[in-house]
Amino acid sequence: MTTAEMTETDTFARARRAMIESQLRTSGVNAEFVLKRMSVVPREKHVPATKQSAAYMDRAIRLDGGALASPLVHGMMLQEAEPQADEHVLIVDNGSGYLPELVGPLVAEMTVISPEDALKSGRKGKGASLLLIDGAVEEVPTKLANRLAEGARIVTGLTTNGVTRIAVGRKSDSGVSLLPVHDIGMPQIAAFDKPKGWSF
Repeated sequence: MTTAEMTETDTFARARRAMIESQLRTSGVNAEFVLKRMSVVPREKHVPATKQSAAYMDRAIRLDGGALASPLVHGMMLQEAEPQADEHVLIVDNGSGYLPELVGPLVAEMTVISPEDALKSGRKGKGASLLLIDGAVEEVPTKLANRLAEGARIVTGLTTNGVTRIAVGRKSDSGVSLLPVHDIGMPQIAAFDKPKGWSF
């Protein structure tokens, strides 16, 4: 490793520590497993080289065909989800691959799909016990909910009247129910917008 590479690595390591102390802890994200994962997973590896300097800023980064949400969004989502070591987790990734890297070592099985794939039929086996959607949605599509086991937990972003929030919920016989828990800005996944009705 060259001196320049070592300097860059140290710079990003300091940025991760600052993210933990000044963004996550000060906003109530203190779960040890969340801080541990977010302290070792390099956000800069999940954006183009031209945007790496912004990887630890308190804002989302637009990517081709998706986005990397702010660190606080991912911290809050993980803390709400509490992935368990025996779980099968289904993640709808919004193009960065960052959330799957955070979650992977915490669970027994992980399936990662794109928003487009989430709109297709595809349940196999008994279904996932936890769904994480890495972005804000207007609704959880039925075909995506069908991939979940009965009683599966859901952590997602939710858009209502243009306001985005982190929401938690469950899948039941009657469908998906969600409860908003944190108001926070986050990228919206257009593929999960509700169909627009006619207006006069």
